[in-house]
Order: sequence, then structure tokens, then C-alpha cells
Amino acid sequence: MVNPNSLKVALVQTSLFWENPTKNRNSIASSISNITNKVDLIILPEMYTTGFTMHPENIPEIEGQLSLEWMQQISKDKDAAIVGSLPYIENNNFYNRLFFVLPNGKYFSYDKRHTFTLAGESNVYTSGNKRLIVKYKGFSICPLICYDLRFPVWARNTENYDVLLYVANWPKQRISAWDTLLKARAIENMCYCIGVNRIGKDDLGYEYIGHSAVYDCLGKELAFSNKNEVIFSVLKKSHIDETRNKLKFLDDRDSFTL
Repeated sequence: MVNPNSLKVALVQTSLFWENPTKNRNSIASSISNITNKVDLIILPEMYTTGFTMHPENIPEIEGQLSLEWMQQISKDKDAAIVGSLPYIENNNFYNRLFFVLPNGKYFSYDKRHTFTLAGESNVYTSGNKRLIVKYKGFSICPLICYDLRFPVWARNTENYDVLLYVANWPKQRISAWDTLLKARAIENMCYCIGVNRIGKDDLGYEYIGHSAVYDCLGKELAFSNKNEVIFSVLKKSHIDETRNKLKFLDDRDSFTL
């Protein structure tokens, strides 16, 4: 029986084939096909079709549409929403674009706001300027991308969303920041916070060790992994409602516009 007050999530933590959308789609599809329990939301890493490439011109433009259609088919087949980002070309501009796809084929998109200047992402990809809040199965979800995690103002919970999620390619040498900031975003915004990272080594020599995780609105770790696997967790609306009603910290947040 479906519980309207819970959200079952699956975090696909996987290695990625460098600049090879076909291999990545096939590999991820295999991982998803092994999910036997009913889930509501499947989350993929940042740039799940290519790895964190600064050369999107190496990827045929049609791959963006093919990957979106692939997400729509996966979502329909599993009767679950699916979210992840990929290099996308529109009006001759490159975007690190996240798609949030529903089982009925409808989708929403978010372009990464904070492009990673250290790697030159800001020189290649056009930055987004609008945040996305998706209403899904009784939960309000705010999906963001990797480097966005370092900027709490952009993530600030001004809309009373329930879930903040980050898809990422976050390297091993800065993984302690990833762990700390995911937990901090959960606590300060009184929401569930989910981070989905990749593992393995990319063609530039950077190593990724996962640490995909789920935290509740008090910062308690509900799920964590550093392996090549699908991680599961159940989010409960009652946890958010009860905690916010008892601890009214969001009532004291600063008002601002951005």
C-alpha cells in the first residue's frame, strides 16, 4: 500500500565513463533494473552521461535530447521520478542542466547557478539564475547541483520546502567539506538533505569516493555509502511537520530577496 506521507528514494552512486553517454545510460539502466522494491524517486549524479567534462563540444548535441528521453522512459517503466544533470546545448549555449522527470513524461529543469570557477566551468557553461521547487507526492523538493552546496544563501529555505537535494561530482580531496555542508544544509533549513556523488576516477585523474548520504532535518544521518551501489532511504513528512512545529527555528529566519 502506498503511504502518501512517505517518499522512498534511491541514490545511484556509480562510476562514470568519460564523455560516453551511451555507455553511461546503459550502465545506469542496469543498476536501476536491479531495484526490485518500489521507489518514488531515483537520483543520479551530476553530469551522469559524461563525467565532469569541460569539453561539452565533444558530445553530439542530440545526446541531450536522447538522455532526456531515456530519463522519461526509465521514469515511466519504474513508475518513479528521476533526477540528474547533464551537459545540454540550447541556443548555442552550454548548460549544466538538471532534469526532474515525472512518470507521466512531464519534466522540470534547473541550470546550475554556481559554476565551478576552479575547474573553468564558468568559462564553458552558462550559469542559471532561477531556483526550482518541484511538488511531488506531497513533498516540496529543491534540487541543486554540486558547487551550489557551498552557497547557503542560494539554498535558504524561504519556501518551506521539505527536501533539498544535490547531485554532484565531488572529488576525494575535498570530501570532508561535502560531508559537513550536506549536514549543515539539513540543519539550517530544517529539511531532509540528500547528496548523490559519483565514485571512481575520471580521465583527468580526479578520484571520487562517493559519500552519498541522506540527513534528516535535525542533521541525523539516515543513509551513507562509499561503494558502487544504489542506496535507499525513506523520507517521512511527519518528521518534518512534527520537528518544525516543536522547534520553530524557521520562524526566526532572515527575510531577503535574491
